[in-house]
Amino acid sequence: MPKMKTRKAAAKRFKVTGSGKYTMRRSKMRHLLGNESSKTKHHRAGVTLIAKSDLNNVKDMLPYSQ
Repeated sequence: MPKMKTRKAAAKRFKVTGSGKYTMRRSKMRHLLGNESSKTKHHRAGVTLIAKSDLNNVKDMLPYSQ
């Protein structure tokens, strides 16, 4: 059976932690931030964990990340 291919777009967006959890950066932090409150911008900064509903899709896109 041939090797599975990694989705490169997903590999650039998702990372695996040491404990096996998947993380991603939050969206809407590129431009047009003058209208957003400081609280909103602070909340969107940094990384967050992948939702359980999306976890299987991400694992399928990154077959060798486990």
